[in-house]
Amino acid sequence: QVQLVESGGGLVQAGGSLRLSCAASGRTFSNYAMGWFRQAPGKEREFVASISWSGGSTYYADSVKGRFTISRDNAKNMVYLQMNSLKPEDKAVYYCAAGNTVLVQITARGYDYWGQGTQVTVSS
Repeated sequence: QVQLVESGGGLVQAGGSLRLSCAASGRTFSNYAMGWFRQAPGKEREFVASISWSGGSTYYADSVKGRFTISRDNAKNMVYLQMNSLKPEDKAVYYCAAGNTVLVQITARGYDYWGQGTQVTVSS
């Protein structure tokens, strides 16, 4: 069993920044890819970013490319999402997810475990 706990969400003005963190426990963290997804009210959960087991490969949704950066610290069992130049359309609940392979995964099927989510609100 894997436990994922997100933190760092909040309210920010458009153009601002937030850094989300996800603490993982329960299995060998460095053996698996990690990802971030988000879900806005009335919309389906969507992929945001993914990082491979080593951190050597990353992949981003087009909507966040160039603004968001995913990273991980395997020594601390942590994954991060640095969000810059935030827009009102980035408002959503953001979920951390633990993958079922070492490779980057861009669909929810590639993830076995999910955190409870953290709210990000961007005011215009």
